[in-house]
Amino acid sequence: MPNYFLHRRLSLSLINRLKHCCPAMLSQARQLFTTHEGNRPTIVQKRSLAILQDPLFNKGTAFSMTERDRLDLRGLLPPTVVSPEQQIERFMIDMKRLEVNARDGQSDPYALTKWRILNRLHDRNETMFYKVLIANIEEFAPIVYTPTVGLVCQNYSSLFRRPRGMYFSAEDRGEMMPMVYNWPADQVDMIVVTDGSRVLGLGDLGVQGIGISIGKLDLYVAAAGINPQRVLPVMIDVGTNNEKLLNDPLYLGLPQRRLDGDEYIAIIDEFMEAVFTRWPNVIVQFEDFQSKWASKLLQRYRNTYRMFNHDVQGTAGVAIAGLLDSVRAQGRPMIDFSKQKIVVAGAGSAGIGVLNAARKTMARMLGDNESAFESASSQFWVVDAKGFITEERENIDPEVLPFAWKVNEAGRLGLSEGATLLEVVKKVQPDVLLGLSAVGGLFSKEVLEAMKKSTSTRPAIFAMSNPTTNAECTPDEVFSIVGENAIFASGSPFKDVVLENGQVGHCNQANNMYLFPGIGLGTLLSGSSIISDSMLQAAAECLATYMSDDEVMKGVIFPSISRIRDITKKVAAAVIKEAVREDLAEGYRDMDARELRKLSQEEILEFVQKNMWSPEYPTLVYKED
Repeated sequence: MPNYFLHRRLSLSLINRLKHCCPAMLSQARQLFTTHEGNRPTIVQKRSLAILQDPLFNKGTAFSMTERDRLDLRGLLPPTVVSPEQQIERFMIDMKRLEVNARDGQSDPYALTKWRILNRLHDRNETMFYKVLIANIEEFAPIVYTPTVGLVCQNYSSLFRRPRGMYFSAEDRGEMMPMVYNWPADQVDMIVVTDGSRVLGLGDLGVQGIGISIGKLDLYVAAAGINPQRVLPVMIDVGTNNEKLLNDPLYLGLPQRRLDGDEYIAIIDEFMEAVFTRWPNVIVQFEDFQSKWASKLLQRYRNTYRMFNHDVQGTAGVAIAGLLDSVRAQGRPMIDFSKQKIVVAGAGSAGIGVLNAARKTMARMLGDNESAFESASSQFWVVDAKGFITEERENIDPEVLPFAWKVNEAGRLGLSEGATLLEVVKKVQPDVLLGLSAVGGLFSKEVLEAMKKSTSTRPAIFAMSNPTTNAECTPDEVFSIVGENAIFASGSPFKDVVLENGQVGHCNQANNMYLFPGIGLGTLLSGSSIISDSMLQAAAECLATYMSDDEVMKGVIFPSISRIRDITKKVAAAVIKEAVREDLAEGYRDMDARELRKLSQEEILEFVQKNMWSPEYPTLVYKED
């Protein structure tokens, strides 16, 4: 009798395999886009090879024997069942083999090879990919995000193997509304969109900018626990002005010059209407749009849609947190930030974003009125490619005008329109030198020597431009020239510096991932219909207070990336609390706005933690249509 049942089970398995593994079945798009909730099994409408080819549900060798029988996988995998921990160990052994052959640190080919390996893992097993990323976030964040993502974007046409995300182009005008329904997810929580016009500090990379949207969303999943089935990377291809790409026969984007003016706006308008029609509660993060459009698009949409511009607002928040902690590092209260003298190199979208956010922070400390704003504006000296900016500047950007010095007041300091960065630093003797210029090496030896005469006991140098090659200076240069008391922060990662006295010069990475995952998660869980300035300010202040006094006094003003999920949880809680205070919160799922208002700080943190996705293999159960 046992042999009969065994024979019958094998026969049924064979029949089911023949029935469900036909080519037509294998070529179908994902039939059910489901979310793993708690410990309940996940119902899937595919099995056999279709499961193994689906990165959302594939577990590889971790499928249990009962699942292999249930899903017709027996014989399609090696016989040994491997635990997720063993899978991670095997993956890391393969990754470490690369390091044996690496000569001096992380060379470009070496970094791209790591990215390829991670990308292949992402293609075949999404849960495993995020397990690896979260478990090794310090090592792999620079691979999936800055600085390696810059290399990826530069080489994306040759690296492309399979599509990820959606592409909307100038050729799709009038078709975007039906196009959004081609995406298989009925629910999308987070979109990161770029037009590729200003990728990091690398300029116009056209359609290849999709790499930055993919990298950002990988961090949303790893850091904020946004469900990977509910994220969507988007590229809006309106052409490129990059001559190299236009002349490249292998370029994957539209081989035409960028649209501009009303034509450009019409395409972005159509995209926004389409995605919010299908997913009314989605959050859209604008990423790496050129300065000319970044602020304009932000002002156009921010009061209508749940959106924010990461370059204008996210970078600003991280910078503010670092600036506040650089004041604490002097042994002074954060309110003394209003007295800091700050020289800013760079007046692009990121520079303007930081300037506006810093001025608002200072003004709030000074009384939050018109005179407070005027007083705060006088604490900044802005230098761009043409030099020091005064009201004499021709065709001055309206966004920069509030920070342009009056000619007579600048004259009292011995400065005039177009003065060099070195001249400005010598005359102002600033507390902070902030670089957002995308010009590598801008903070020369002479500029850093001038910073030694800063009126601050601990001068702060922020080389914020990405990727690493665009950093305004290196930590070695800062600590060797300015001295061991300097505070250093950068946009891309650098290693700490061992000083001559044996002490450590800390290299703080002012990484945008400290804030944007928490801003997105907090907005999602609060149900706020917009992302207000106060919500962004709450996020920045939360990050500033995350570091202990002892850490800050040692010159450590940003936390370790290894603590990113805890940081994100607290930032998200601060965003939710501010949304509730402003009466913007509408609630999330079973937690309505009224219930949100009743939560204590600890209960808000528990609410956030409960709603952060973790990469665990769900039990899969097959069900026919």
